[in-house]
Amino acid sequence: MTTTTPADWRTRPRPADEEGWIRRAAEVAAVLATDAAARDRAGATPYTEVELLKESGLVTLLGPAEHGGGGQNWVTAYRVVREVSKADGSIGQLLGYHYLWNWAARLVGTREQWERVEAEAARNRWFFGGAVNPRDNDVVVRDEGDTLVFTGRKTFSTGSKVSDVTVLEGVLEGTDRHVFAIVPSDGEGLTFHDDWDNIGQRLTESGSVTIDGVRVPWPDAAGYVDKEFRPRVYNTLNVPTIQLVFVNLYLGIAAGALETAAAYTRTRTRPWLHGGYEKAVDEPYVVDVYGDLTAKLWAVEALADAVAAEGQRLHDDPDAVTERARGEFEVRVAAVKARATDVALEVTSGIFEATGARSTASAEGLDRFWRNVRTHTLHDPVAYKRREVGRHVLTGELPEPTWYS
Repeated sequence: MTTTTPADWRTRPRPADEEGWIRRAAEVAAVLATDAAARDRAGATPYTEVELLKESGLVTLLGPAEHGGGGQNWVTAYRVVREVSKADGSIGQLLGYHYLWNWAARLVGTREQWERVEAEAARNRWFFGGAVNPRDNDVVVRDEGDTLVFTGRKTFSTGSKVSDVTVLEGVLEGTDRHVFAIVPSDGEGLTFHDDWDNIGQRLTESGSVTIDGVRVPWPDAAGYVDKEFRPRVYNTLNVPTIQLVFVNLYLGIAAGALETAAAYTRTRTRPWLHGGYEKAVDEPYVVDVYGDLTAKLWAVEALADAVAAEGQRLHDDPDAVTERARGEFEVRVAAVKARATDVALEVTSGIFEATGARSTASAEGLDRFWRNVRTHTLHDPVAYKRREVGRHVLTGELPEPTWYS
């Protein structure tokens, strides 16, 4: 990364409200945008980019204000992810996943655990990664008295080498009970493999990890008291919460694609030689493309903001979350996830109709928006999200909490 961190971030007062933090995120996006295409091609480990997130204060957005955090809620966090993703989908994903794993202690842990984790994370500006891919079920957790030992492998570990701490997940040996714990990313027993080589989201450090005898004290097992897990319905809110991160990641990438394409069209797209117009911005079909795609994007952004506000009401009173409230929220999340997927794919491919053949040059980097959306939207089949909505409409069925619903 060739750009530098604005020096006045260190001297300016920290933002105090949602709009202030969104402006700060826009400043970060402006820095990232200067060389986003080049960094995407290089695919280098984004150490500098993560330091930018730390210097700007975005990593501590959800942290308690009394410990140096931003004291903000999920409504703001989603908007910040969307803003950063306009410039760089990879860094937007890293930040969004960081927010979820930072919040995991509160979702799963006891009050004593999450208060300690959130205070330390805010004070030390921890950047979180997660080795919690649910389709890999071979991480075994062995009970050795006062200590738990994690051993196995995960195919994906987003954040890996750029993280300060990593959330681990495994199954307690001889049981069906899952255990979550937070460990130092540079600790003994964790080996991150440089095998993330996909067409999009190239800078997310999402490769595999080997977990070889990572030791964790029993008191650090999230949600466990005297080796027994204390379940709450709120524990199951992790899926709709991260799915809304996905939604805002997709919408941010789509908005960035539109903004970048519009700038190209204003300055470089040539009018069609048989159209009779002197400028591309006057071509009726070009105007129609931007009008159509923008209207669709704005509609889904409005739905995403509404669903985020609905979710915040659940986060505001975790102990009062019921199975019905959680299920109805998941249906709403599923609906906006389906629409965000469709509109982001349409926008990131449709812009080329308005920018023209020359815009497909590799140096322009316009393809990265589509590659990023196409890669991440395959995380889980969108048809199953539509099914959740359809089943609820037709039968009143609520989605059963799983790793994906």
